[in-house]
Amino acid sequence: MAEICPTCGLPREICVCSEIGKEQQRIRVRLETRKFGRPMTVIDGINDKDQDLGRLAQKMKTFCACGGTAKNGQIMLQGDQREKSLKFLLQLGYPQENIEVQ
Repeated sequence: MAEICPTCGLPREICVCSEIGKEQQRIRVRLETRKFGRPMTVIDGINDKDQDLGRLAQKMKTFCACGGTAKNGQIMLQGDQREKSLKFLLQLGYPQENIEVQ
């Protein structure tokens, strides 16, 4: 017998809970200037209960070829990585209209 999702009641193979969760999030990607005028891209609004932010930050750093960290519910990437991080979030399945780039 197939395993049933406790949230939506559908079998795990066709469960849509993660897709619905992605559609309800409002993600902001913005550029901040830090100490000594260094730019830093800050991504917030990703629900850390659905995603492991540390693992997601590691994948984003690899994709953008930069350094960074994840703390306090935010992912911080060194440099101006707004366009690359937008492409990465779209590849993960987040809808374009829920991502605000500043």
